[in-house]
This record gives sequence, structure tokens and C-alpha cells, in this order.
Amino acid sequence: MVASRLNPYLNFDGQAREAIEFYQSVFGGELHVNTYGEFGGPDPATADRIMHGQLETPQGYTLMVSDIPPGETYKAGASITVSLSGDPGEGLEDAWHKLSEGGQVQVPFEKQMWGDVFGQCTDRFGIPWMVNVVAAS
Repeated sequence: MVASRLNPYLNFDGQAREAIEFYQSVFGGELHVNTYGEFGGPDPATADRIMHGQLETPQGYTLMVSDIPPGETYKAGASITVSLSGDPGEGLEDAWHKLSEGGQVQVPFEKQMWGDVFGQCTDRFGIPWMVNVVAAS
């Protein structure tokens, strides 16, 4: 029996492999990737695109990715923001720096009025992220 989980499934237009390998460099973990070609996709032009990629990290995160199928319209980050929250020293500070590098920072990673260290950025693949490190009590 598998426990119910909620995890993000991010779509890309030809950059899913590069993105999931980048996220693996940020979070570590075990990566599994399957292409459309491996599953008998009929279009040779999309054979190397990712049909399903899954990263399981040591922190317990699960992140899934795919390249959009031919004929679908891609909208980077149009309706999702990935949020990470945790205690100081859990690696979120390092994740923030890696995720924001080469992307755009909307809210600098610094102490906020509610007392936590928080930042919001869009990574170099167009995926929005919020990172919140809970204030030490």
C-alpha cells in the first residue's frame, strides 16, 4: 500500500531533463527518467523528450517533471508556485541560493515582518519558488 502524497509535477517544453538534473544538483537524491521514445512514442522528433521524470530527495521531497506532448501549449509557471518551508539548518538556505542563481528574485531572501527568513524567486526554467526558514524559537 502506498501512502497518499501531494507533490508538484512540473511541465516543460523540451527542458525537463535539464531542469530535473538541476533540481537534483540543488536537493540531491535519486532520479528516474523515462523518455517518450522508451514508451514507443511515434514521433522521432520527440523521442528524447521526458515523458516522466521523478526525483526522490533525502529530505523526503518528491518532484516530478515532463515535457509537454506535441500539440499542447506550454505556459511556464502559469498556475503553480513551489513552496519550501522548514527549520534553520535543513538546507533551505543553500537551496534558495541555488534556485535563485540565474533566475529572477521577486522577494530577497531575508528576515520578514513575521520573523521568518523568506524569499521568492523564479528559477532559470521559469518555475516560481517560495522558500521560508522558520525563525528559531
